[in-house]
Order: sequence, then structure tokens, then C-alpha cells
Amino acid sequence: MRNPWPLDLPSRIDRAAERRATVDLETCDAIVVRDGRVLTADGRVVELAPGAQPPASLRIYLGRDGDRDLVALVPEDPSFGADPDGIGGDRMRGLRDLLAGWWDRGAEGERDHELATTAVALANWHATHPRCALCGEPTAVRQGGWVRHCARDEREHYPRTDPAIIVAITDPEDRLLLAHAAQWSPRRYSHLAGYVEPGETFEQAVHREVGEEAGLTLTGLEYLGSQPWPFPASVMVAFRATCPRPDELDLDMDEISEARFVTREEIADLIAAGEVVLAPKGSVARRMLEDWYGGMMPEPRPDATIDV
Repeated sequence: MRNPWPLDLPSRIDRAAERRATVDLETCDAIVVRDGRVLTADGRVVELAPGAQPPASLRIYLGRDGDRDLVALVPEDPSFGADPDGIGGDRMRGLRDLLAGWWDRGAEGERDHELATTAVALANWHATHPRCALCGEPTAVRQGGWVRHCARDEREHYPRTDPAIIVAITDPEDRLLLAHAAQWSPRRYSHLAGYVEPGETFEQAVHREVGEEAGLTLTGLEYLGSQPWPFPASVMVAFRATCPRPDELDLDMDEISEARFVTREEIADLIAAGEVVLAPKGSVARRMLEDWYGGMMPEPRPDATIDV
């Protein structure tokens, strides 16, 4: 199977943590981020030279790409990029809209993915954590945007990442479990997933979530990889496992309203007919599906009605 984004390689962008406190953020090239969106042109992240950048309310050091320092820039003007026709051919787009295009561009797309997900995650954190969690006083940005400091308590606050597990479950016949979350649109299906709770390992979270949502017992748990998922602040940790007793399927009907085990032939037919809509290309959920399927998933027929 084509795999343009190996999961076991280092970052393509050097985060250069040792430079965060000393680099002049005003002199760096910038990518623009606002409300979970990044400035793009033709699906590529736009990098603005210092003289072309809008006034900033926040700059966050992202690292070095070769001999260039890069920052994420949150514009002062909250309407920046709001024009649907774009800004000189550019426009603000959300990460979910960009995933498939990045995936298709291989290493170049993965570089854009790294920059954008880091920028969105950090900008989200600053937007939602402007005050000290202990005393409520406003905090000051330090270390190139990677720390917020409370002068009153002399405490430092750091960006948070909430780990979540996602698991591809097969039965003894190698059928895959597809699940539909209650809050999703009617035809969207994926794997079971959930947040890791305090005091448990990733593996324990897999067993607990699957037991709670689907009543299933798992064996042969195997780690696959992970993916940053800043919606607003998660990392998806992927596993696969086997369910020896698929007849024990018992949905909670709260978080998961429908689930079924499917063969490769069945999922191909369901996709072709538009009865199942899968996670987008570039997502770890889609990679898990295609790893089980043995290649790229088929496309819906031109006459299929897709409700996403």
C-alpha cells in the first residue's frame, strides 16, 4: 500500500526549542492562523515574508525549515481572511478541508500538515487559556508562545494535549467493525474512539472505551501510530485488535447508535452506493481502514447520493 507519510520518522520541521526564547519573531516568515483555520493558496500553506504580514495579536515560534525561522501569526483584525473570494487568491481554510490534498502531495503535504496542526493547536490554547488557572490573573506569553507566565503566582502554564485512542477491530473472519456516532451525519462511519482518562494507559483506554460503547472484549492489541488532531487539542493514538466474540456486540445507543462488522467486498459496495461515508484521506482513521482493506478505498459511484 502507498504510504507517503511514514509514522516512525522525525518531524520535517526542526522545532528548535533552544531558539524559542531568543529568536526575533518579527523577522520570521509567518503562516497565518485564526479560529482553527490557516491561510492557504491552492491547498498549500502560505508563508508570508515579514514585510507582507498583517498586524499580529500573537506570534508563536514554530521552528526552523532549513535556514529559515517560521512563526504562526494570529492577525489583529478578526475579519482577516473572511472574504470568501480570498485575499489576493489566498483564503483561510480548516484542517479537515486540507487533509486530503496534503495526503496526495506526500512529503510536501506532510510538511504543511506539521506546520498547520502545530499552529492551530497552539493558537487554540492561547485563545482558551489567557488567564492563570490558579488565581485567574491574565498571563503573559513567554518562550516564543510555548509558555504563559503568571506574574502573581510565578507559575508557568504549558500547552495541553488531550490523548484519545482509536481502534480498528476485526473479528475471527477478518471483518472490520464500522461504527456510527450518534452526533454524526447519517452515513458517516469510522472506528471506535474515545479520550484517555486520568490514571489509565492507552491500552486500558482502548479496552474501556470498546467495552462501554460496544460491549466487546478485545485480544491482540497492537499499536499502529498516532496523529495530532487539534480539534481543539488532541492527539489520536491508533491501535488494532481482534474481537473473538462479535456476537457480544451491545451498543450503548448514547455515543454509538449503529455498528456492524463488514467484509472488504461489503464495504466496497456500501461506499460505491453512497451508503457509507468514511474518514477523509490523510486522517489516521482512513489509514487504518486502508491498512485493513489492503489498498486505497474505492470511490462512490457518480450517481451515489453522499450526505456528509
